[in-house]
Amino acid sequence: MSNELLIGIHAVEAALNHDVGNLVELYIETGSQNARVKELGERARELGVKPHARDRAALDRMTGGARHQGVVARYNAPAPLPESALAELAEKAGGEALFLVLDGVTDPHNFGACLRSAEAAGVTAVVMPKDRAVGVTPTVRRASAGAADRVPIVAATNLARTLKSLKDAGVWLVGLVGETEQSIHAVDLKGPIALVLGSEGEGLRRLTREACDFLARIPMRGQVESLNVSVATGIVLFEALRQRA
Repeated sequence: MSNELLIGIHAVEAALNHDVGNLVELYIETGSQNARVKELGERARELGVKPHARDRAALDRMTGGARHQGVVARYNAPAPLPESALAELAEKAGGEALFLVLDGVTDPHNFGACLRSAEAAGVTAVVMPKDRAVGVTPTVRRASAGAADRVPIVAATNLARTLKSLKDAGVWLVGLVGETEQSIHAVDLKGPIALVLGSEGEGLRRLTREACDFLARIPMRGQVESLNVSVATGIVLFEALRQRA
């Protein structure tokens, strides 16, 4: 575990609702008139966490000027799951298994938005490389609106090996690229599937791309060459849900 700050209502609320045992301390702005902040304080007391009152200047110093909305917490963040957990996750999900693999996403706001879409789509787990990726930082938690605490996250020491483990578990890998004719709408996304997306600038790395069973693109009519990775993630995840409905 790593001790970190949770900043803002969404991040603190998620920890209270899903992982209160790892919430170390809670700080609330003195005299806050925000109803949601007051509700968080009351809920914390009910769960045995005593809120500490701090003035806005103190919270500003604590967070380095980040937009804290009058609430900050110290949190023992659990470590991501190891890649060895994937086989069990896939087996438990069965034919409904839906994994999201993010190959080297380094922007915390993009990663947080991807986690938010993943949680909304009910993914089995999000897989990311242990290195050359942003990791679950306080900024990611804030951008995810609490999804970082509700979605299983797997950190892969060797992504190529992890992708092979998914395939061995009966999961088909669908990689998103721009240089292919096949539309994502033409790919069968029912059954155990992992959707694999690359980094903001480089896209899928060669070994990751070669590991995929299928490659597909998001059809576009405009002049832009590619979409933001978090936007692309939302599109492909909900295309999978549409097909599975």
